[in-house]
Amino acid sequence: MSILSEIILNVEGVDPLDLYGENNAKLNLIRKAFPEVTITSRGSSLKLSGDKKETQKAKSKFELMVRLLREHNELSVQTVQDLLNDHNPFESKLGNNHSNKTILYGNDGKQIKAKTRNQKKMIEVTEDNDIVFAVGPAGTGKTYTAVALAVRALKNRWVKKIILTRPAVEAGESLGFLPGDLKEKIDPYLRPLYDALDDMLPADKLAQFMATRVIEIAPLAFMRGRTLDNAFIILDEAQNCSTMQIKMFLTRLGPSAKCIITGDLSQIDLPFHQKSGLRRAIDLLKHLEGIALVELDADDVVRHRLVREIIIAYEKSDQKLRAKLKKKEEEE
Repeated sequence: MSILSEIILNVEGVDPLDLYGENNAKLNLIRKAFPEVTITSRGSSLKLSGDKKETQKAKSKFELMVRLLREHNELSVQTVQDLLNDHNPFESKLGNNHSNKTILYGNDGKQIKAKTRNQKKMIEVTEDNDIVFAVGPAGTGKTYTAVALAVRALKNRWVKKIILTRPAVEAGESLGFLPGDLKEKIDPYLRPLYDALDDMLPADKLAQFMATRVIEIAPLAFMRGRTLDNAFIILDEAQNCSTMQIKMFLTRLGPSAKCIITGDLSQIDLPFHQKSGLRRAIDLLKHLEGIALVELDADDVVRHRLVREIIIAYEKSDQKLRAKLKKKEEEE
């Protein structure tokens, strides 16, 4: 026979819409996860009644949700789903040190800050190193975090300009025959960088910075022969660089430059015969003083919850394939 319990939980200090979600989307996730618990919301309090053990579990989930909102001003439906899957965001994402300073404020006043443990690490190592390699799968916030750090440096006048660059390599598509001038042909490759900047700077300010070349977005080939100094430089999608391209890029850096290189070694779009220069660069340089490596993984994914599962499925498949190839090589 189950023991019945009733708990009144105070949720003052948080916006009910942020806590329960639009159309009670987050609240309904909890209700679905705990069908034996009756959950009633009344103003700044929640009443939980039902099986004692299940009621206590539901209470602990709500307490974590309220804590996330109070400390980080953010609670996504994905985060609630993670909580229900026993992924504690304070441990698996931000670690035991809950201090998580805002990087900067976006256009709508929203705080832009690390959402995961490795994003936080990325911020910390950038403060102490001039070159940072940030590698990991899609959706882990590598580019977004890097752009936020660059915009912060510009706003604080730590640098005079931002340079954002990518190798112009097709991801299975061909843009070469599209109509338009060179800029119109190249812009599709650089769109993710524009999207990040749109979140962080007002449109008129961004247009001014672009016109005066305070912010410069250009393909990697345009960096050849230049010296990049007093700048925060981001090389994005670096897995699609050859060894010579990365060497060329790194040797452009001036004495007052700060650089983040991002890439996903599982998504290389180079021709089959051409090897990525990113892995070699990491192996050669990660031990040098002033250079740091941050490796993001599936736990850092901040997109749809299925993205994490997709990445894990591919990683498992790749591991099996590598094991088979290794066994075949040993047999030969």
